[in-house]
Amino acid sequence: MRDGPPNPGELIGKIAAARRTTIADYMAAANGHYYATRDPLGAAGDFTTAPEISQMFGEMVGIWIADLWSRAGGPAFRYAELGPGRGTLAADALRAMARFGCTPAGIDLVETSPTLRAAQRTRLPAAEHHDEIDALPDDAPLIIVANEFFDALPIHQYIRTAEGWRERMVERREGVPAPIAGEVPADEAIPPVLRGEPAGTIVETAPASAAIMQRCAFRLARQGGAMLAIDYGYSGPAAGDTLQAVRAHRFVNAFADPGEVDLTAHVDFTALADAARSAGTTVSALATQGAWLRRLGIDARLTSLAASSPARADELRGQRDRLVEPDAMGDLFKVMALTAPNWPKPAGFTGDAA
Repeated sequence: MRDGPPNPGELIGKIAAARRTTIADYMAAANGHYYATRDPLGAAGDFTTAPEISQMFGEMVGIWIADLWSRAGGPAFRYAELGPGRGTLAADALRAMARFGCTPAGIDLVETSPTLRAAQRTRLPAAEHHDEIDALPDDAPLIIVANEFFDALPIHQYIRTAEGWRERMVERREGVPAPIAGEVPADEAIPPVLRGEPAGTIVETAPASAAIMQRCAFRLARQGGAMLAIDYGYSGPAAGDTLQAVRAHRFVNAFADPGEVDLTAHVDFTALADAARSAGTTVSALATQGAWLRRLGIDARLTSLAASSPARADELRGQRDRLVEPDAMGDLFKVMALTAPNWPKPAGFTGDAA
């Protein structure tokens, strides 16, 4: 999904020549190289995602899809996933769906990394790979899953200075890339409710994420189906610097080694919801991951797995707690769904739409 950013060598060359670049271009180039050149997941990698923690996560996604599909009348549909990692989530979800007779007409993975595509083929040999959302087939409704996808897309950052709002840029200082305030006024880029924040305040926007969400929503509005977005994030607008880098499961300097660390930022689900609604889809309430998994029955699944493998009961319980509990992933990670017109309300959500 990283639509042709400059490679890190070009980016580093620009910074070395003292030519500033935006945080968004820096992040796009660095992550484009990072994901194309390695499998970053697991104990030997840089980070671990929910599907790699426990099969229960993917199974709950599969149950969610099977329930929605059944209440929609059991139509033919295609399973699509954006940034599917090693294919673990899809494999677990498809296995759970099959128990309810819910088998997609096709499996479509939007992935540009050759390394991750190879890992996905071992688990999902029947899947088709695509470089972008627009290449997804249009012959059936789509059920799209995006788990920890939007957080890796580029963001713009703006900082309030004594002269007003300016976009944050990256340039090389003392041999190391570093953020610096730009010179062009950027007040119009700031949500009105945040424009009066004090000097030093940082505000982030993610137009690339909104554009991708809107493209997904347009496909759903035309073809039918639904989308599930799961990521760490918040309901905006809000101020704060959330750009972070991870290497070997530890937070590191986001500007020290471009292309060699995972760069992410928290997701503004309100902005995603606005983009989805503008394309004609219905947006669910925003749920925490923990509450959503509990509503779908993760505790019952834990009981079943522990009964069949008593020796693993403590391990399984620890996996569940990591996914669900507020002091782990349960509150930080949020879940939001989109549905096409005339599709049923998805399970796991309560309250008003996001």
